[in-house]
Amino acid sequence: MIRRLLSVQTKEDDVEQQRENIFHTKCVINDKVCSIIIDSCSCSCTNVTSVTLVRKLGLNTIKHERPYQLQWLNECGVVKVNRQVMISFLVGKYKNEVLCDVVPMHATHLLLGRP
Repeated sequence: MIRRLLSVQTKEDDVEQQRENIFHTKCVINDKVCSIIIDSCSCSCTNVTSVTLVRKLGLNTIKHERPYQLQWLNECGVVKVNRQVMISFLVGKYKNEVLCDVVPMHATHLLLGRP
C-alpha cells in the first residue's frame, strides 16, 4: 500500500488546472490596499482573513457560532478558529461583503473560497 502511494505522480493536467483555480490580486478594505486570493477550487469553501489585517484595521470581530480547529502547515501547529469578522472589500468597481473566519496566516490578507 505504501509503495503504491509513493509511486503516485501528479498529472501535468492536474497541475495546470490547479493554477487556473487560484486568482491573486489587490483589493481595498477600509481605504487600505490589501492582498486577496480567490480560490475557486471545488475543495475550498471557507473565507478567511488574517489576524494581522483585523488588528491593523481595527475591525470588530464576533464569536464564531461553530468554532473548529485548523491544522496549518507551518510552525503554528493546530489553531483554534473561534472569531469571525464581516469584511467589505473592493476589487476594481466590484464591491462585496463577506463573513470571514479570523486565522493567523501570512500568505495573504483575505482568502476567499467558492461561495
